[in-house]
Amino acid sequence: MNILFTGAFEPSAEEKALIEQAGHKVFFHRDERVMPESPSLYQAAVCNNLFLFNSIEPFVNLRRVQLTSAGLDRIPAGQIRKRGIELFSARGVYSKPMAEFAISAVLGFYKQSRFFAENQKRRKWEKHRTLIELFQKRVCILGCGDVGKETAKLFKAFGCHITGVNRTERTLENFDEILPLEKLSSAASDCDILISCIALTEQTQKLINKSVFDALKSNAVFVNISRGAVADEFALVEWLLHGGHAALDVFENEPLDEDSPLWCMKNVILTPHNSFIGENNHRRMFDLLVKNLECVGNGKL
Repeated sequence: MNILFTGAFEPSAEEKALIEQAGHKVFFHRDERVMPESPSLYQAAVCNNLFLFNSIEPFVNLRRVQLTSAGLDRIPAGQIRKRGIELFSARGVYSKPMAEFAISAVLGFYKQSRFFAENQKRRKWEKHRTLIELFQKRVCILGCGDVGKETAKLFKAFGCHITGVNRTERTLENFDEILPLEKLSSAASDCDILISCIALTEQTQKLINKSVFDALKSNAVFVNISRGAVADEFALVEWLLHGGHAALDVFENEPLDEDSPLWCMKNVILTPHNSFIGENNHRRMFDLLVKNLECVGNGKL
């Protein structure tokens, strides 16, 4: 099998050797914005935005696609499946660092990290008497997939009550209850922390709308580690102007416009779509693609 890797994931020399020892051939194409030479050559592709920038039509022999993204919102998924191409996301690869980001962001607000950082710069010794405990807080997690489950596990370890809101109702470890999407506003009204982990689809676009933000407590914390378009950004800004707190890693338009009011809000932690970064991602990604593409022996190293 000829496997095309793009700049989204460059295998190490050892990884490339393992794949080739199993009888496959590895090709590398760094810039996904440019069509690779001889696209008909490849039976499998490991990529991220290759088919956002280029048509999949010339890849006439493609049988499998392994994305380095957990989401499917930036590729022609319908077209890929129509052609009978097996499509795999990077499900589970980034769950741990994203869950850690969510909990660190909430603790940043609760433990007044910005206040103490500013005082450290000024060499000012000043206590803060309104630090908050995470213990017994009510956390609503929108999206109970791999990221949501990992996030629930961490918050449950702090003694939180966990409500999940999901497309399908089911019983999952670390969730005290799981409600359907139409109960989101009700769940939001009861929570201290709302975390968006849900994939972006037509059904979930601007799912977190004005009615949801109106239902949130004025001192609640909203964390978005899914996709920016899941939340109505205008309604979010209005809510933030009235006392809410938000940790935002994703936005409707990225990079975030320099004129956005979000940049200047002291009640906002803003990061550039960075929550998924972790030093173990490469290994998890390689293990997953080996399994999905069956490109090393029986799929195990």
